[in-house]
Amino acid sequence: MKSKTLAAALLAVGLVGPALAGGQPPFSLKLLPLGSFHSGLFDQAAAEIVAHDPSSQRLFVVNAASGRVDVLDIHDPATPALLFSIDLSAYGSAVNSVAVHGDLIAAAVEARTKTDPGKAVFVDRDGQVLAAVEVGALPDMLTFTPDGRHVLVANEGEPSDDYGIDPEGSVSIIDLPRKIDQLTQDQVRTADFRRFNDAELDSSIRIFGPHADVAQDLEPEYIAVSQDSRTAWVSLQEGNAVAVLDIRRGTFGALHGLGFKDHGKPGNELDASDRDDKIDIRNWPVLGMYQPDAIARYEHRGRTYLVTANEGDSRDYGGYSEVVRLGSSSYPLDPERFPDAESLKQNANLGRLNVSKASGLNPQTGRYERIHVFGGRSFSIWTQDLQQVWDSGADFERISAEANPAFFNSNHNENSFDTRSDDKGPEPEGLTLARLWGQTYAFVGLERVSGVMVYDISDPHAPSFVQYLNHRDFQAAPGTPAAGDLGPEGLTVIEAADSPIPGVPLLAVGNEVSGTTTLFRIDREPRRAVAGH
Repeated sequence: MKSKTLAAALLAVGLVGPALAGGQPPFSLKLLPLGSFHSGLFDQAAAEIVAHDPSSQRLFVVNAASGRVDVLDIHDPATPALLFSIDLSAYGSAVNSVAVHGDLIAAAVEARTKTDPGKAVFVDRDGQVLAAVEVGALPDMLTFTPDGRHVLVANEGEPSDDYGIDPEGSVSIIDLPRKIDQLTQDQVRTADFRRFNDAELDSSIRIFGPHADVAQDLEPEYIAVSQDSRTAWVSLQEGNAVAVLDIRRGTFGALHGLGFKDHGKPGNELDASDRDDKIDIRNWPVLGMYQPDAIARYEHRGRTYLVTANEGDSRDYGGYSEVVRLGSSSYPLDPERFPDAESLKQNANLGRLNVSKASGLNPQTGRYERIHVFGGRSFSIWTQDLQQVWDSGADFERISAEANPAFFNSNHNENSFDTRSDDKGPEPEGLTLARLWGQTYAFVGLERVSGVMVYDISDPHAPSFVQYLNHRDFQAAPGTPAAGDLGPEGLTVIEAADSPIPGVPLLAVGNEVSGTTTLFRIDREPRRAVAGH
């Protein structure tokens, strides 16, 4: 088959994007697994976020529930080995994030009562604690600015389970002194959302928590920072929005609603039922709330673009839950908007689909005129002003179905078929970008079915699919070493200049369910589509 014909055929079945079909540079990437470290802990969040120190060739891996950061020696990436663990349990109950800049390591630690202020703890590469400061409630992610002068902490501020306490979401801006042991609480600034409490917001921004104002309802999840260290973009997952932070001023300048993904349009298909006993990726009259987790930034032709992993998330607590099955009698559909409501509510159609009861309701009629589902089952590219320029559409479900049809939309703690179709599908969560051999690539982790999607995003308007590699053995029982990687969450690329293998870039992935940290080599090869296990 001629290459152009092959590209067209792959495009037709969703294995490549239109850019690849139309022609790209004659080389691509291929991931090859090198080695894994097994924590021995299954489904205990034992390997979440990963950060690399090139000077020592160490990986710092969040072992969340244990309150530790595990330090791995990767001089030989085929056999990563545990050197020691940094016990931060004296500062709180769980470590949620870790970042490295030079010889300084920062970790975000959640308080024992999650609605209380957390801590940012600074250590050296040998695990010696150098400083600690108080930040906001539930610090979920932190990052250094590129110039190393600040650490930004996304304080999610989730409510208590009974919704009796709902702290404000915020971002802590830690202004680092020349000597970290001189860090004091006075060098921590807080950017909050109070100025938006009485503002008119974009209609796609979701403010709906019981008795919550805007400042309480917005929950920062992840942060991307501009190259000049002046601006940060903060994903507000449950709110379906991104906030823009002026780092010098310490204030949020704008809130951007992300709109909704129309799953009724060609290219935006999804599999919506876990009770139809088949793979059925097609259009449905539902709107996806993008609700990104990870967000990253890159430049193209002098312009800044943002990339989001559209995982989706709901408010689901003992005191309040927005989640309901579409087929439930408590979710009545408007007969004019949905004349086929009876058919849609069947379990084999949309009846099993988890939807939000917090939006889409006409209060006058008591019926839902729009169906809002969690997440986009995709990743997107946006301008710095959050105008969408591209979305991967139905790619993730189509590609993973082709690669492992018997375990399509499997969960991450069991080997199953179609069990996540009713709830966010493959669930893209983690994301990292890298500039390799003159091209820009996105690496996206699929939390549920597992595996990493790789796209060439050098042209933000026409990305192309490169590879899907699922380092998971569906024939082995989850919880056993043979099962491989389950639930990728944190991803980072080790560039060639910093790699333990001279000249060879690596991808490191922390997998929260299997408790494994795996290293992949990134090789350059003639361009072709790759989809496989």
